Amino acid sequence: MDEYSYDEFAMFHENLTEWGLEVPVPTVRRFFVAVDGLRQLSGLAWGESDPEIVLVHGGAQNAHTFDTVALALQRPLLALDLPGHGYSDASPYPSSAIASHALDIERALEKLTTCALPLVGMSLGGLCSILVASDRPDLIRSLVLIDITPGVNADKAKHITDFVNGPKSFDDFSELLTRTIEHNPTRSVSSLRRGILHNALQRPDGTWVWRHQQHPRSELSAPDAGDLWEKLGALRVPVTLLRGMAPGSVVDDADEAELLRRQPGATIIRVADAGHSIQGDQPLELAALLERVCF
Repeated sequence: MDEYSYDEFAMFHENLTEWGLEVPVPTVRRFFVAVDGLRQLSGLAWGESDPEIVLVHGGAQNAHTFDTVALALQRPLLALDLPGHGYSDASPYPSSAIASHALDIERALEKLTTCALPLVGMSLGGLCSILVASDRPDLIRSLVLIDITPGVNADKAKHITDFVNGPKSFDDFSELLTRTIEHNPTRSVSSLRRGILHNALQRPDGTWVWRHQQHPRSELSAPDAGDLWEKLGALRVPVTLLRGMAPGSVVDDADEAELLRRQPGATIIRVADAGHSIQGDQPLELAALLERVCF
């Protein structure tokens, strides 16, 4: 593979080497499922058996953010691309329209799964997952939130949105990589390069754009998602919050307290040496935690 060529299934050996994993790479395939007319939701199906867990990434990410976690789990699973992210078609609503995204996820799971499964949602994907668990308890056996609660606001997430809302295009790959390294100083350059190749596109003129920024911005108003705290508190499935404890996390003690007030039986696990993206900072720990709380 030359410097910027891309085969989304050709880099798993890098994940294995970086994290010292000695496991086989299961069959992984890209799927597309219709969710609304001609619109399709995409994702990665790991393994050849029926999925045992569903993973949903955060804003400005894609299904490949969970690659190392999936390799460590060694279980059949689904990792979804949210609308407008990865290979999924864009929603007619803005990227923050969690009610619309949740409906797309529900429609996809109706076709992709045959029984209720653990649903794991990180950041934006976690907020969508709360709605999925609320709307369709028949699809969800348990809910795991990765560094997110309904109490996360613009101030708590400013360091992330500032990065996401940065330049809309980059003159070359090195410019994109340099900015990403500055935002993720604790990550290896190889992992960031791999992440960019999964999450960005080179245009015919040679410039680069994030996959989630390639679509025209919607001017429609997002459907009302309702009171997420109220919906989370009413869930009757096991709820787990995984909170990063390193700089970058967007969850604070007040979020923990409110979650326990709404869901007294919830499990809260603090993950050391992980910021907002636990799957990126501590993927093996995340896999071990999911094995513990979901199965």
